[in-house]
Amino acid sequence: MNFFKKLLISLKGRSTQDAQPTPQPLEFQEPITFSNLAESESESEAANQAARLASQACLDRHWGSVGTVERDVLSYIISPSFSGGPYWPSTRQAYRVIRRGDTVIIATEGLSDPFDDTGGMGNGFEMELFIETADIPEHVRGSLGEVDPLKRSWAFELVEHVAKTVADAGGITHQLEQYGALSLEIPGFSLSHHMSNQLPKPFVTEDDSTGVLLGAPEPDFTTRLDDMPLSPVSLVPVVLITASELEYVRAGGRVAREDLVSRLKAAGIGHLSTLHRASVV
Repeated sequence: MNFFKKLLISLKGRSTQDAQPTPQPLEFQEPITFSNLAESESESEAANQAARLASQACLDRHWGSVGTVERDVLSYIISPSFSGGPYWPSTRQAYRVIRRGDTVIIATEGLSDPFDDTGGMGNGFEMELFIETADIPEHVRGSLGEVDPLKRSWAFELVEHVAKTVADAGGITHQLEQYGALSLEIPGFSLSHHMSNQLPKPFVTEDDSTGVLLGAPEPDFTTRLDDMPLSPVSLVPVVLITASELEYVRAGGRVAREDLVSRLKAAGIGHLSTLHRASVV
């Protein structure tokens, strides 16, 4: 089963069973006292927290160079990982909002967090996702300092869907390095909460799916952060494509996907998710 089918299956039928860690072989160790264990755990937690704060500060600096970063983030009262949702590197699952002229960027915040329970593993999945669009309805766009209405936008629902799939896959940086841009289709469009009311018909296939490109086209700002505290992190664009473009990729695979990226660039659309445009195929 290839990677793209795995992504699709993970969206169509998500298991509510928590994944169990693979048992590790036993090895002889010196006896551990309660005091030494507590001290070790305390030091580990402190180092993890310091790395997490440094990661957030790095993302703040970067997004601040791109646009106006909202102080508040879009988050959950209870982490979805506690209720059968996909595991992120930490229990912190959030989305930050960056306002950039006429466009709004909604970006994941937590996929690159250091792992809660494992040290020395780098910055989580070493990636964050983002979508940029100018086409968010006014009633859910919110003004500067007001982010909560964006939870009811198609853009947030779309990037949230993709984030769940990516987290289930344990990140996709290796696949992006191997294949370049990836494509992902999301079935059950008519059952969505907000996309079904806000996305135009040209973005919905006859079998009730919508599609995105991941990783390309590249935006007009840096997407690789080499100054993260533990390991480099990639910012991966999520680009909404039309139903015709999705069918084109379905039929042509990698060659069609790469051609679609080239056409979006040539048309001046680039990484922006634009609702009022003609298909490029």
